[in-house]
Amino acid sequence: MRCVIARFPFDLFKNEVQDAMKGIKPEPITGESVIIGRRHYPVKQVGEVITRQDRRDFTAAEVTRALVRLGFTCRAVPVEEPAVALTPVENASALLGTPAQ
Repeated sequence: MRCVIARFPFDLFKNEVQDAMKGIKPEPITGESVIIGRRHYPVKQVGEVITRQDRRDFTAAEVTRALVRLGFTCRAVPVEEPAVALTPVENASALLGTPAQ
């Protein structure tokens, strides 16, 4: 499949991406990720390996689009829900383990 990443055209195939990532240890995931085989890789790490470009030259969205078109499962950054702010009385009550009045 032909795709453009960082203004450069690439002919990518699913089996070639899988072969390129064999033996490469996944880095800790801090953003978008992709599942290749049984491993979860950061999208930027995969993009760096398959394009041989610096990570600053392309966006995660460009690589994600290409990988989804190849049939890989990509995951977005998990959104954390903000914690509910407690009043000082409710906070003290929760720490003591008694209901607030």
